[in-house]
Amino acid sequence: QVQLVESGGGLVQAGGSLRLSCAASGRMFRINVMGWYRQAPGKQREVVATINSGGMANYADSVKGRFTISRDNAKNTVYLQMNSLKPEDTGVYYCNLKGLVIRTDYWGQGTQVTVSS
Repeated sequence: QVQLVESGGGLVQAGGSLRLSCAASGRMFRINVMGWYRQAPGKQREVVATINSGGMANYADSVKGRFTISRDNAKNTVYLQMNSLKPEDTGVYYCNLKGLVIRTDYWGQGTQVTVSS
């Protein structure tokens, strides 16, 4: 079974930066999509950014130009560099892995990001 462990969340002032990391372990095919989702209390979980094994990335409109997703395939790790943070970025950020060969979704436990004004 694949396990995902996030790190890097915390409290930051508006305009600041945070870097999230998610390390995947276990048996997995190299062809997959990894991404970051977030959820604020009382709201639906939404996609923030995704990246496939070839490096093709997609971003939510709300974070384009501010966030950058990247991955290190050798380390089975995905990152999210978050710059120019806004209070509306506050939420629990979850790492996700979508298997494209064996079609299975895996989720991390989440890491809290709080942006103060």
